[in-house]
Amino acid sequence: MLDKKLKGKFLERLQRFDELEAKLQDPAVGSDPRIGDYMRERGSLAKSMEPFREYLALEKQLEENREIAANKAEDQELREMAEMEIPELEEQVDTLASNLIEMLMGAGADDSKNVILEIRAGTGGEEAALFAADLFRMYRAYAEVNGWKMEIMASHESEKGGLKEIFVSFQGENVFRDLRFEGGGHRVQRVPETESQGRVHTSAATVAVLPEAEEYDVELKPEDLKIDIQASSGPGGQSVNTTNSAVRITHLPTGMMVMMQEEKSQHKNKAKALRILRSRVYDLKKREEEEKRAAERRGQTGSGDRSERVRTYNFPQNRCTDHRLGANFSLEDIINGKLDKLVAALVEYGKARDLAEA
Repeated sequence: MLDKKLKGKFLERLQRFDELEAKLQDPAVGSDPRIGDYMRERGSLAKSMEPFREYLALEKQLEENREIAANKAEDQELREMAEMEIPELEEQVDTLASNLIEMLMGAGADDSKNVILEIRAGTGGEEAALFAADLFRMYRAYAEVNGWKMEIMASHESEKGGLKEIFVSFQGENVFRDLRFEGGGHRVQRVPETESQGRVHTSAATVAVLPEAEEYDVELKPEDLKIDIQASSGPGGQSVNTTNSAVRITHLPTGMMVMMQEEKSQHKNKAKALRILRSRVYDLKKREEEEKRAAERRGQTGSGDRSERVRTYNFPQNRCTDHRLGANFSLEDIINGKLDKLVAALVEYGKARDLAEA
């Protein structure tokens, strides 16, 4: 049977599913710009709702049978019939519970969300920036294969064409599910283009994968935001420097800050900054929940946070090692965006980890 906590989680999902059903049947929702989000969220919940309704009915029947079997005042024949049915009902309930847990762990609430991907050069100077650019091209190629829509929200290049940092939005089917395990430290071992002696160097970049939060996911209260407007600087041409279009938004409760100056429009910069900030706050909230219920798991498998090293790209040996899986993949395939096998293995890894936690 489902324990109290897991049953409560499914009851919450059932309530949300019924809310979404009602929304989508409302004629007025056709003009709601979030209708696509409603449909994706409903789709992610639908698969487990019918089995859960069946589970609730069987669980109720099992409880009734146990009550009848234990009631000495009931008819003897009725008590015997109820008692005979109990083992079969228990087996059915346990089978459904196992299937539901697997569904819950295999299809997280955020799986259908779009993603804001942040890539930052780490230790290694210019070589780290070049590696960050390689990672961006890798994810871009994977997105193209999957038919995802990509939007570069902001980027800062290094002197030799690398990337100090880049913010990218990916939109499509199951984007977060496929990219959620890319977050963490990525390390490269290769002879840098900037190295004349031909020695292998180690550099690093960090990747953050944020499920893109909607307004209904996180409320950013005006009183919690400090918004500063200033002149833009850096790449963008002379015209961008003549207007006060750069926007810096600080979320006072968490201290998170987002600076955006890519657009010439102050309004567009503010909208982009709010998208990133909302997703960061949502990600923080989800990670805090994860930490509360998985302290013991972190001791066994690592925290999975952005500073944890998740993968090494070894160019001299044409080998890409994912440290969570303990498995090697063809570096040439991975760096060119052929991530299908790796992503599939990580999704299964996530299911097994979450199931063990449950």
